[in-house]
Amino acid sequence: MADSSDEQTRPRGTGGVGAKSWGWSANGSTREEGGTWGEGEFSALYHETKARVHRQLLERLNLGSLANRSREEVDAEIRNILRALLAQDDAPLNLEERTQLIEQILDDVFGLGPLQPLLEDPTVSDILVNTHKNVWVERNGKLTRANIRFRDDEHLLQVIDRIVSAVGRRIDDSSPMVDARLADGSRVNAVIPPLSIDGPHLSIRKFRRDVLSAEDLLRNDTLTRSMLTFLQGCVRARLNILVSGGTGSGKTTFLNMLSEAIPLDERIVTIEDSAELQLRQPHVVRLETRPPNIEGSGTVSQRHLVNNSLRMRPDRIIIGEVRGEEAVDMLQAMNTGHDGSLTTLHSNGPRDALGRLETMISMANLNIREKAMRAQIASALDLIVHLARLSDGTRKVMSVAEVTGMEGDVVTMQDIFVFEREGVAQDGRVAGRYRSTGVRPRCSDRLQSYGISLEESLFVDVDPSLTWRR
Repeated sequence: MADSSDEQTRPRGTGGVGAKSWGWSANGSTREEGGTWGEGEFSALYHETKARVHRQLLERLNLGSLANRSREEVDAEIRNILRALLAQDDAPLNLEERTQLIEQILDDVFGLGPLQPLLEDPTVSDILVNTHKNVWVERNGKLTRANIRFRDDEHLLQVIDRIVSAVGRRIDDSSPMVDARLADGSRVNAVIPPLSIDGPHLSIRKFRRDVLSAEDLLRNDTLTRSMLTFLQGCVRARLNILVSGGTGSGKTTFLNMLSEAIPLDERIVTIEDSAELQLRQPHVVRLETRPPNIEGSGTVSQRHLVNNSLRMRPDRIIIGEVRGEEAVDMLQAMNTGHDGSLTTLHSNGPRDALGRLETMISMANLNIREKAMRAQIASALDLIVHLARLSDGTRKVMSVAEVTGMEGDVVTMQDIFVFEREGVAQDGRVAGRYRSTGVRPRCSDRLQSYGISLEESLFVDVDPSLTWRR
């Protein structure tokens, strides 16, 4: 074991490559003072020590005596046991590494192992695990490799099983793919062999504990004050709004923001595959789909939930994301008195969103004629807000389009606000500006009837508030 006067502080998990220390060689012989550890050599030793101490901890623990004790008491007792085990161990770890090892074992016992620090890091928005030795994270819209790894694929599988079993789902050879969520609402997707060839894969889309507000989105230049004023008025006036965009463009965050404008005295029913929405209203009923059980039965789809929600006396229905045949029932609800509904949809633009809706309606096999299908869409939807994640990692509202009706067999729309890209600045940021098209929306009369007056300056192209700060 190293002498404290000779130890040099090592970065977490690096093993102090080149640091002067005492130690053990890979074959068990003593390394002389002044020797150095190779990166891989120390990493292997560190993980062997962690696995050995973890096994000894499980042998020492009396699980029955811990059942009725508080988390704090159990945590303190396990820490004491781990310190005693490390004191008896001959592993050449300095004080910082021993503290790190204890924290990692506690994460394995109480949390999600190596992922726990990333889950607690507020700057991380996505965690992508590509087998046990390759972990990536997204910060500020950019992917970087994380300096963590699992012991082996079996260790990663244990963490995946802990996640999915907590929400009553399963993952095994007969069901090797699963969607689940963590206790904080973060979305989880896991794929294991035989579907994933190289080993288990895990994707976690984290959701902030402090939900982004409208002011936060304004500071991030996701939209402008003029756009926000208009959209909040549309929500209060009970217009049906579809939020479209690609993966990771911020649709759910934007839907949460829009919901802030819903009056507190309204009853809201939310329907999601994995519960992610974080509404702040006091009267919210949250519904979540259910996958088939081990016998292949018991499925509850979004379409079932949409149909059932109509019997729950909702003032508004919010669907986290429309993906299939439930689009028919959603549009019918919007057309039969449940106005003010909100939903999201994956698409590359407002016009593509309408095309995807047609495809989803056809999945219901109702043999609806194309013109009748489009007429129902034009009658149900009032606004389409399209978002995108740009190449610099920022999320922006690319357009706010109003659905105006039908011309022949075509659903007509008009842009109210757009974001115009002008290139890329020297610092890599996307340059551009928000612009009003100068068109006064047809829904202005609807907003006026709800007592919401919009100034003409909101829809003037020269409005200075629409210029994006560079």
